[in-house]
Amino acid sequence: MKLFDSAFAVSERTLSMRGQRMEILSRNIANADTPNYKAQDLDFKSVLKSTQMSTGLKATHSGHIKDFNNTSKANLVYTTPLNASADGNTVEMSVEQAKYGKAAADYQATLRFLEGQMSGIRKALRGD
Repeated sequence: MKLFDSAFAVSERTLSMRGQRMEILSRNIANADTPNYKAQDLDFKSVLKSTQMSTGLKATHSGHIKDFNNTSKANLVYTTPLNASADGNTVEMSVEQAKYGKAAADYQATLRFLEGQMSGIRKALRGD
């Protein structure tokens, strides 16, 4: 149904991006001891732009949303380490674990928000 597609579209996209980010961070953690491995993360700006494009946001003035016609997709970027490593690996385990913990909490928060949305729709359909 179109009603449900539009109601959950942003949450679906958010869950997808949060899940993708957790996969990238877990790959970084798994390769913490791999020589010359370069840690990666999602480029937030490209994710935001692709989300704006998919949700149909439109500018009413040319200065409101810059580069709106850019159709870039979410790209991976290499992270810059705080401390250099002798083997060329840029994964810093404590930083990656902290990022992963925050990403997992964000994922859970999005699930709870989505659960609240579904609960509200269920109540409306039942007439509560």
